[in-house]
Amino acid sequence: MSERSSGAVRAMSDAVLAIAGQRSVETVLQRIVHAARELVDARYAALGVPDGQGAFARFITSGMSEETVAAMGPLPRTHGLLGAMLESEEPYRTPDIKQDPRFRGWWPSAHPSMASFLGVPIVARGEVVGAFYLTDKEGADDFSAGDQQLIQMLAAHAAVAMENARLHERSRELSIVEERNRLARELHDSLVQKLFGVVLAAQSAATLLERDSGEAREQVDRLAGLAQDAIAELRSLVFQLRPAAIETEGLAAALRKHVEVLRRVHGTGVELELRGEPRVRPGVDEEVFRIAQEALHNALRHARAERLGVALHENGQGLRMQVTDDGMGFDPDAPELRARRLGLTSMEERARELGAQLTIVSSPGAGTTVALEVPA
Repeated sequence: MSERSSGAVRAMSDAVLAIAGQRSVETVLQRIVHAARELVDARYAALGVPDGQGAFARFITSGMSEETVAAMGPLPRTHGLLGAMLESEEPYRTPDIKQDPRFRGWWPSAHPSMASFLGVPIVARGEVVGAFYLTDKEGADDFSAGDQQLIQMLAAHAAVAMENARLHERSRELSIVEERNRLARELHDSLVQKLFGVVLAAQSAATLLERDSGEAREQVDRLAGLAQDAIAELRSLVFQLRPAAIETEGLAAALRKHVEVLRRVHGTGVELELRGEPRVRPGVDEEVFRIAQEALHNALRHARAERLGVALHENGQGLRMQVTDDGMGFDPDAPELRARRLGLTSMEERARELGAQLTIVSSPGAGTTVALEVPA
């Protein structure tokens, strides 16, 4: 194997590994286009993803400064050679892009002048989902057949990476929708009912006041209590929508803040035990926090618990998080309970995604323990 071929294989391997480690579509595309430019010694490279309406949904470049990209203005349209690479699965090479009959004959004034060109479609499931555009081969007048083969290999990996990133983003969107739907249900089941009670109590108090009844004071006091409960419930739900900045403060700090809010809002004793050396684990801490949050919510909302405990132990082998309560307990395997409490299923799904072990121990009248063990 020649030195150039060996270097190309190493570059390809590095690119594929880098792509596999990314989940953001934008980051994946930027990694891919940088890798393509370096693989074939191109001065400029771009990766275009069409929007299906004659324009590009994304057009990621490499080799140009941010100032140059900004000066060129809006994203290009899918016409000329750019569009041609999206209409067929066949690659295309030319020593001078300006001599091709599909070249439209103009560029934005800030656009660099270009000559040699290599275009390679990115195909997924028999459909062209994007294309590589490489121009100005360094040290040669034209891109070679070997260059084309390398980019075609990268395009196959790019198709898989783009699809995986798209599916991951879709999964995250669905998770957000599911979470907001859950909170919407909570608003309807608790806060709306409390506010409805406030209205009824106010109407009753007004009637009694008209009769100059001594019961009016009781109704007004009840009205104040219902209003306070509604405010407390709303504060708790708002905190669930905007939890602590886990990615900057870490899991331990986020749990501490959450427990403090629960103590103030619900007036229930919540003990917190933090042991070990706090650390930040991107992609893990937020999921663990959500599981703890769901377990605490279930205890406060359904178990009628008087005392709750949260423990977080962190070490080099991973972490263990545990939520306990002295509430009424339940049968974790009861199918009718699963149908009502989607939070149990949500906790289990989050644990599986982490490769963690989730244990729920409970029985009627004996409280509940939710334990999560996450390996390092």
